[in-house]
Amino acid sequence: MSLTKPDDDSGNSIHLQGFIPMKKKKFYTVWKGLKPGIYETWKDCEAQVKGFGGALYASFESKAEAQKAFQSDPWQFLKSKPKPAPDASLIKLVGKPIENSIAVDAACSGNPGVMEYQGVYTATGTEIFHQGPFPEGTINIGEFLALVHALAWMKKEKLSLPVYSDSRNAILWVRQKKVNTKLIPSHKNKKVFELIERALHWLNNNDFSNPVLKWETKAWGEIPADFGRK
Repeated sequence: MSLTKPDDDSGNSIHLQGFIPMKKKKFYTVWKGLKPGIYETWKDCEAQVKGFGGALYASFESKAEAQKAFQSDPWQFLKSKPKPAPDASLIKLVGKPIENSIAVDAACSGNPGVMEYQGVYTATGTEIFHQGPFPEGTINIGEFLALVHALAWMKKEKLSLPVYSDSRNAILWVRQKKVNTKLIPSHKNKKVFELIERALHWLNNNDFSNPVLKWETKAWGEIPADFGRK
């Protein structure tokens, strides 16, 4: 490859063989992280958002754009996660999901098996929290823990958003404040049962007004928090 660089001080054109243009510099806006602000390198931005639940950040071509975005609503700059095509006939019956909400889901390799769970913003798929993997758990336990985790997180953040789960059992357990599992406690799943006790303790000692809703998978497609392993 041969590129011609603008004339040097002598007025001569400089021909560069194998010249590779420099990567264009980006600026990073962190709306929610350890320390919100404008950062000039990805390394500095990453230090503010890595491991921070619900971090909100985006990159821009200029510092002026990044600064303007920092003073604006972050959601207009965050890209939405692609969603499956909805079933129009069923939507007429159940309506559409509330996008300004939180969605939770669990994954389990075997039942019981290695289990993990997470919560995301429904509208964008932005991760709020992720826990696990734990050596032994079940889908229902993971879904239950995810719901309580979301409720506790929102209470701490003073948010009144609805929370969606595609597990009827988990929703029932939250409403009854009781876990009806056949999983037998053992050394292997000790951490899981500790989390269950902690979740039940939170439910019995905290009030919340957040609606706990069923995600209508047949009408809306997979829940945004889905791990995509089906």
